[in-house]
Parts: sequence; structure tokens; C-alpha cells
Amino acid sequence: MSEKKHLPLDPNQLSLFSAEDLAQMSLEEKEELEAEAQKQEETITKTVTVRKQPKRRNLDTTGLTVVEKHLYPEGCTDSEGKLMESFVEIGTETSDRLEMVAPKLYVERTIRHKVISCEDMDKNAEQRSIRIAPLPPAPIEHGMAGASLLADIILGKFLYHLPFYRQINRFREFGLRLPASTIGDWYEKSVESLNVLYRLLRKQVMASEYIQVDESVVPVLDNEKHKARKGYEWCVRDGLTGSLFFWYDRGSRSKKTARELLGGYRGTFQSDGYEAYEQFCNTPGVQGAACWAHARRKFVDALKENQKLATQAIVMIGKLYEVERKADEAGMTAEQRQELRQEEAYPVIQLMERWCVDTYSTVLESSLLGKAIAYTYSLMERLAIYVNDGRINIDNNLIENAIRPLALGRKNWLFCGNDASAYRAAIVYSLLASCRAADADPRQWLEHVLVEIPTRRKTGQPMDDLLPSEYAKRPDTKPWNLPDPD
Repeated sequence: MSEKKHLPLDPNQLSLFSAEDLAQMSLEEKEELEAEAQKQEETITKTVTVRKQPKRRNLDTTGLTVVEKHLYPEGCTDSEGKLMESFVEIGTETSDRLEMVAPKLYVERTIRHKVISCEDMDKNAEQRSIRIAPLPPAPIEHGMAGASLLADIILGKFLYHLPFYRQINRFREFGLRLPASTIGDWYEKSVESLNVLYRLLRKQVMASEYIQVDESVVPVLDNEKHKARKGYEWCVRDGLTGSLFFWYDRGSRSKKTARELLGGYRGTFQSDGYEAYEQFCNTPGVQGAACWAHARRKFVDALKENQKLATQAIVMIGKLYEVERKADEAGMTAEQRQELRQEEAYPVIQLMERWCVDTYSTVLESSLLGKAIAYTYSLMERLAIYVNDGRINIDNNLIENAIRPLALGRKNWLFCGNDASAYRAAIVYSLLASCRAADADPRQWLEHVLVEIPTRRKTGQPMDDLLPSEYAKRPDTKPWNLPDPD
């Protein structure tokens, strides 16, 4: 820590280290910070959380069809159900009840009629010209599954986290006995078709000037050892548009895997402090940004060990988030947010750096607080870089939210059967997450592209407009109206 150079006085020089040693915290700064931390501690101590009785909210049924059922007292209606002339209606009382009709599974039978012209009727069979309508495009060649059924299977597994065996049991309610091998084959061929959009999505996201990167555990079955091993799905999010993709490379989390994923990227990438990302920070044209939420969590963990000093760090980080709240409420542009950050947030970050230097010598290196300080101080320049670009987020929370469906899914389907299965899961999660980011209804999108992709492959048409971000611009696109996963 003593060998590390300090942040420059000018935030615009953050790409360079300043050789000038900054002074330690002044006595006034220490007293002011201690007073703010003391006030925060008192608030935490005195605040008693009372669980309020949840208020019952009216259900929003505005998007549902209303089927009216009229009831009259017995003996007041004629044979047609109309009120008899001997009675007068003086008012009504209305009550609503939610009812549900089970989804319908049916066979769409296409009968193509063969015809010949009357002129050909007199000709020999070899000379007759037989006409027949072309077969409508199908998502799976020579397959019986339609796009709507395939979309339901994919969404059932990755949006509603239903393993295939549960879906098979559900199909039995509709009168269809579906072998596990059949539903698995349909799913694999569907994802194979979607892979072309996945590759386009990856190319689109990696071309962004600002990306966020994180990784999440996914258990993968090892058939040789007959047990699940820990694999990793990497996630890369376009920080400007919200589109993202998951990337699986044999489940590895190594530096080599990170190089294969990010080696050719040029721009600003934001990540946590995982050491695999450090190799890109000195690459020409690449700028690394860190996450203040990760740093804050470590100080929150240290509260139980040293509440006074940990609270001081949390107070300073809270000031940084207060700047972001102020910018959000004012609806600032990226340029205005950058100016506000440099004016109000950067001095706090410099104070935080000096606090780390002053405090580290007073705690044990192996303590939670010592580890939190070391983590934060080692990333200080990357933590500060966001002040120079109003488009860069203060933390990586948005990409962590995007990974949540993967975490929910693995609690239900437990593991991926092999590396190929994990790769297919990455494809589907990528496209569904990009649908959410673009506010495009995933079912409508899937039903469209599963038919459109095979058709365009045959004709050689481009497919860029099938990506969720482009599809959402169509006037007939339904919005994503599903609840957030929690």
C-alpha cells in the first residue's frame, strides 16, 4: 500500500498516476467524518424496524377480457332470460371473480390441395402440370412442433424455471404424452437455430464503448465422476443499450478464458475486483472501471467486527450514491452528470483514499475491515474512473440483476447435463435477457424468429433486424409485461 501512488488532483488525469504524494487526512476531515459516522451509528442503533401490516391492493385487471354474466331473481324472467314486463329494474350490484381457461394444445393440420387446369385434363399424365401451394415455413424441418409450442417449452424452462419432466407432466393434462427424448430434440434444434442470432448479439454487444462484465456459477454434470462440478457462465452487458449475452467456455473462470472473451475489446469495461480482469487495464484503448457496490458490501460485512470504522467508510460511499440520486432526480444528461461527479463525488473519493491509508495501519490485515480496505484501495483508480464519463454507472448492479434469472433457474433444474447443455442455456438466457432490456414480449419474439430464421437461411437474407433490440422497434411489438424475477 505504501508503494502505490495516489489519485491525481485533477479527475481528468485519472488515466495517469500522479507522482505527487497527497497529504494525510487533516484533523478537521477526521473530526467531520467521525461526527457523521457517529450520527449514522446512532441512527442504526435507535432505529427499530416495525413490520407493517401489508395493505391489500386492488388487483390490476385492466388487461383482462371481461365476460359478463347477468343474474335475475328466480321467477322474474321469461323463457328467453329477459326481465318480464311485470317487473321493473331499479339498479344492479356488480362483483368480479377471476376465472381461468386452460391453455389449448391442438393439432394444426395443413391440407394442400393439388389442382390442374382444365386444359391439362385431356393431356397425358406425364404432360399435365400439377399445382400445389408451397408448404408454410416450419421452425424444425420435418418436425411436428410448431413455433408456439417450441416457444412455450423454451419459456417454460428458462423464464418459469420448469425442468422438462415437469413440462411433460403438464402436457399430459392436455392429452399429449410426450417422450423426454422428443422434447429434448425439439429444444436442441430450436436453440441451434437461435445460435445465429446469439452470434450477432455477441458482436453487437462487444462493439459498445462501455460494457459491464460479471460471472456466475452454474453446476455442470461430470459424467465421468458422476457428480456436478462448478462451472461459470460469463455475462457481458452493453452499458449503453442494456443488451447482453452469456458466454460459456467449458465452465472455466481462468485468465485465459477472460482473454478469449475480452481480448479484442476496446473501450471501458466495468467489473468487480476479480484478478482475471487486471490484465486488460494496461491495454491500449481499454479502460477498466470498478464497482462501488462490491466495495460497500465488504465494509457492511465488517460492521460486526469494527462498527465505528466500517461506518465511516459506508458514510463516504453513501455520499457518492447521494450524488447519483441527485443527478437522477434532476434528469441530468451524461455531460451534466459528469460535471456534478467531478465537482462533488471526486473529492469524496480522494478523502476515501486518504482514509484507507490512515486506517489500514490501525487494523489487522486478516480482519474483515483490513480486507475491505485493501480491496478498495487496490481498485481506487478504477473506482474513481466513472466520474469522467456520465454514461458509466457507479456500480455493476444492473448486470447482477440480469444474472438473477440464471440463479433462480439453477435452483429448479439444479444443474446442466453437460458442457453443450450449458452452452445452449447461455444462448437462451442471452436472448431472453435482451428481450427484457428492449421491452419486447419474449413469446411473440420467439414465435416470430423461430419461423423466420430457417426461411432467411434459405434465401440468404440478413438477420440483424431479428435481434430483440431491433425487433422491439416494430410497431406491432408487444411490450414485456411480466413481473421482475424475485
